[in-house]
Amino acid sequence: MKKHIILVALILLKFVIQYQLISPIYDLHRDEFLHLDQANHLDWGYLSVPPLTSWLSYLIMILGNSVFWIKFFPALFGALTTLVVWKTIEELKGNLFALIFGSFCVTFSVLFRLNTLYQPNSLDVLSWTLIYYFIIKYINSEQNKWLYFIAVTFAVGFLNKYNVAFLILGIVPAILAVPERKVLSNKKFYYSIFIVFLIILPNLIWQYNNNFPVASHFKELAETQLVNVNRWSFIKSQFMFFFGTFPVIGFGLYALLRYQSFRKYRLFFFSFFITIGIFLFLRAKDYYAIGIYPIYFAFGSVYISTFFENRAGMVFKPLLIALPLVFFIPVYMLAFPNRSPQYFVNHPEKYRAIGMLTWEDGKEHQLPQDFADMLGWQELAQKVDRIYSQIPNPQNTLVLCDNYGQAGAINYYSKCGIRAVTFNADYINWFDFTHEFRNLIRIKNSWESDVEMDETSPYFEQSMRSDSITNNYSREYRTMIFTFINAKIDINKRVKNEVEQERQRHLLSVK
Repeated sequence: MKKHIILVALILLKFVIQYQLISPIYDLHRDEFLHLDQANHLDWGYLSVPPLTSWLSYLIMILGNSVFWIKFFPALFGALTTLVVWKTIEELKGNLFALIFGSFCVTFSVLFRLNTLYQPNSLDVLSWTLIYYFIIKYINSEQNKWLYFIAVTFAVGFLNKYNVAFLILGIVPAILAVPERKVLSNKKFYYSIFIVFLIILPNLIWQYNNNFPVASHFKELAETQLVNVNRWSFIKSQFMFFFGTFPVIGFGLYALLRYQSFRKYRLFFFSFFITIGIFLFLRAKDYYAIGIYPIYFAFGSVYISTFFENRAGMVFKPLLIALPLVFFIPVYMLAFPNRSPQYFVNHPEKYRAIGMLTWEDGKEHQLPQDFADMLGWQELAQKVDRIYSQIPNPQNTLVLCDNYGQAGAINYYSKCGIRAVTFNADYINWFDFTHEFRNLIRIKNSWESDVEMDETSPYFEQSMRSDSITNNYSREYRTMIFTFINAKIDINKRVKNEVEQERQRHLLSVK
């Protein structure tokens, strides 16, 4: 009963803190807008992510599309990750100290930051942790039901984020190196693989029918973002994710080699380094690897608890339990958008020191990229609404943006029911040509806006620079809003041609 009370209190504390980490100054993140808009275009796949996020977005839309529910689900997945670590420690025969200490290490960590945004990452980490837990359950019992649990969890994780495939790439070679490889002769193992195939088949069919856009997405990612990933920075980030408590993971890895009670779990030692090695080889983003770590806090906390079975433990146990919370305090002060943008601009040194000012383009900016991606969106939507409402017959107006953040933000915040689109990301498949467009509102990135008037105005009777984003802390600062009235050409035909060209570009990039 005491353990259950502590667990429930920890989970409630997780939710309370999670909702305090973002200042109301900030809007939603650009990625959140795209994921939320997928609720309006349910399908078995998307150019950017697998389909599960769209189903969650549809549920959020039913619940009212409020910020509370948008933030609820990543917080829930973070809380469930803590729960799975707790259950893993119980499975490893850990005592109350190990339960509290291991759960604190996971809760007061980078997961607070990861769980602030509505992205597939939170469920991805939960999927990794849950699969590892089921593997431990299977090793302990050799009951085939755990193979099916692993299969279903992997399939759900795959439909959430393809990143979970790297877990398998790390586990399979590790299994071959340990006695547990006997599972490969178990026919139920292959039944579980078939279950995975059946669950993910609709997404595979969608990928096939759409020329495997995941391949072009990964190629574009590798050419524009991953090429800027420094492998040494990747390694340093792993320590920063679990600032102050990473040695617990080290103890867990050591115990997997030397602690007699953990010998049957040795495959986790090998899989850890294999998976990290694969991420390093591919120049993966640092946060891709976060899902690896929670389970190792379970091993580490149980092993550390064996050191304090005497009177000395009465002193050191409370200190160790407080350690994750103590180390989280400076992280809370640094890693969250809980201060005004001006504060970050006035105090750049500490953020520069830990690399937070360096964006995915490899350059240093005045705000962390994620924070700059949470500013200027309501301003954009309000200004587009005002312009849209002043146009005669606004229902015949195409709102065309340069990126998915702009389109998604307008669609989320608009009070006029605007359905903005872009040639970027999944929006390339969401153009609605049931209206005959006569007017155009064009949202153009600042570095490309100079030629927009010269290129587009000849095709319309009226043309004007209507407004721009004035929040200089926003990543979209100086983004221009152009208005073009009464087209001289067939806009629908022109845009359809551009949509087809963009789709062909994606197809060619795969080939």
